[in-house]
Amino acid sequence: MSHTLLTTEELSAKIKYDARTIREQLKDAVLLEGVHYIRPFGRRKILYVWEIIERDLFGQGTVAIPMANGGVCHG
Repeated sequence: MSHTLLTTEELSAKIKYDARTIREQLKDAVLLEGVHYIRPFGRRKILYVWEIIERDLFGQGTVAIPMANGGVCHG
């Protein structure tokens, strides 16, 4: 399994969003840890999975809304 992992700055350049916007807004509201990004070795550094982000940007993925009971609502 091969994935393209990007830093915040690299993702910023690809999707034309400011790196600060990605860090502060997208990461907390839209991008899900373990799906769209990972924290390798449990550290602070965040690496984004380009293929998953690209799929969701172009609407090929479904919207997954996390539920309080741990489930996911597909909207």
